[in-house]
Amino acid sequence: MLRISLVDFLNARPLTWGLLHEPPPGVEVSRDLPSVCADKLASGAADVGLIPSIEYQRIAGLRVVPGLGIAASSEVRSVLLVSSVSRERIRSVALDPASRTSAALVRILLKRVYGLEPVYRDTGFRTRETDGSEPANPESRIPNPESTDAALIIGDPALKTRLNGQVVLDLAAEWRALSGHSFVFAFWAAREEAATPELGALLRRSYESGRTHFASLVAEEAARTGLSQAVVEDYLRHSLHYELDESDLAGLELFYRMAAESGSISVRRPLSFLPA
Repeated sequence: MLRISLVDFLNARPLTWGLLHEPPPGVEVSRDLPSVCADKLASGAADVGLIPSIEYQRIAGLRVVPGLGIAASSEVRSVLLVSSVSRERIRSVALDPASRTSAALVRILLKRVYGLEPVYRDTGFRTRETDGSEPANPESRIPNPESTDAALIIGDPALKTRLNGQVVLDLAAEWRALSGHSFVFAFWAAREEAATPELGALLRRSYESGRTHFASLVAEEAARTGLSQAVVEDYLRHSLHYELDESDLAGLELFYRMAAESGSISVRRPLSFLPA
């Protein structure tokens, strides 16, 4: 049984559609937060994971599935630093523990772009629905201004969070302005024993299925998230891309170098891909 851990966010659905709707025999799929995908891959609880890109540098012995990932060329809209104060007054930041890549990225950007080194905490969130009621979805997080000056919000909650009166930094747009590259948030990686050419073909078929059934994907995700179909389609078509090229990989290598310099990772390893 091939165990695949995938991210259960809207931004990942074009990659995971085929695995969820046309699961091949001999494959077991689990829906997880990005951080859980990485933890399962590291512990051996999963053979393949759609992992936050920073986690490749923290988990030994992984192979990258070439050509596929989750990347943004400019504004991504679903990875935001939301602040209750002006940027220069940010002294504390609540990090969303669900995404370690975004946590590393916000440290880099605040230091290199704004000269800030705030205190970072894995707290500072409270939950509520957009109408103020108690949340039906525990992932609906917004920053608690009484706890920290700013908070990192990712995934579906970022697309639904009320931002009136808040100072907002879109991290992918900030990265583009700093580096000139798109930002790779996640990609498929496999443990050595599962790293076969057939795996790459299986994951490519899942993505192609999402492209083929894109209208159904949009309708299903709109119903699941509560977002309009127009918002879902615009987000998936224009905020993200899923086929990684040499420019994407160059931006990823630069991110790894900056992450090492900032102390987010201890060493920087080159990307090792599945065998052809």
